[in-house]
Amino acid sequence: MVCPFDRAQALEQRQREQAIAAQLARTRPIGPSLTHCEDCDQPIPEKRQALGGMTRCVPCQSLAEQGQRR
Repeated sequence: MVCPFDRAQALEQRQREQAIAAQLARTRPIGPSLTHCEDCDQPIPEKRQALGGMTRCVPCQSLAEQGQRR
């Protein structure tokens, strides 16, 4: 008989691997970054701009990824 904790751990591992694979499959934005967020008009930090293709500050990007808008 399989322990329920082992099954839960295996399920969690599969879900984690699927989430990582989904993130890696996403296309990254390319091109120059904006200097100010397109949603709230706050400055985008230089280190974030250096990633390339950034159009939002971290808080606004987090909301956008969660499917919410300001």
